[in-house]
Amino acid sequence: MGLGGGALVALFEVAYQFGIAGAGVASAAALLYIAPVLVAILAKPLLGEKLTALRVVLALVVMAGAALTVQGGSHGAGAGAAAIPLPSLIQGVAGGLLAMVSFAGTTLLARYAVPRYGATQVLFLEILGGIVVLGIVLPLAGHTPLPPHTVGAWMYVLLLSLGSVLAANFLFFAAVQRIDAALTSVAATIEPVVGAVLASLLFNQALSLLGWLGLTMVVGGVAMSYLSEAKTGE
Repeated sequence: MGLGGGALVALFEVAYQFGIAGAGVASAAALLYIAPVLVAILAKPLLGEKLTALRVVLALVVMAGAALTVQGGSHGAGAGAAAIPLPSLIQGVAGGLLAMVSFAGTTLLARYAVPRYGATQVLFLEILGGIVVLGIVLPLAGHTPLPPHTVGAWMYVLLLSLGSVLAANFLFFAAVQRIDAALTSVAATIEPVVGAVLASLLFNQALSLLGWLGLTMVVGGVAMSYLSEAKTGE
């Protein structure tokens, strides 16, 4: 659990940063949410969850939406912003896809492990393993981690750890402990929308109409289809 979960956590943390830097927040978040499709496909052989025709159609909708979001992304401000350069776009897409794979793997691992060992133990082992992996890989890659230099930076790291790591993972684990891994993705599909809105407000990373259409396809395709399946199951 510590080795496998830690490797997935480490891959996600590094790859997602490359995705954001290369393609922007909204595009990286949209690529991340191809993960529910991968979870739905792999959950059948690995966890015994069902795979329906609806989820196959969903895969096409979500992947098309992710592609449109990437094409409609921008680093600049406003309608006159320049398009993302091709090298940066390639880096961002690669990072976003790697983050997606690691997120899908973490979801499947959590669905298997949390009901057996509990959220606290699984999260502790994953975070510990991630720290060890990053502590080895980053220095070898020439990016040795440095501690924060100011009190404000320490406070930022603390709040980030409590909010987006501990609280988010405990809530996510509470979901996978109770329902299918694929259906757990429903609650998480709002993240690309929140990411796009915050990126626009805080960083002036605008989306074109094409980008917003793609983002809508990602969120709507996953959420509406899985909610429909959940209702049918009831």
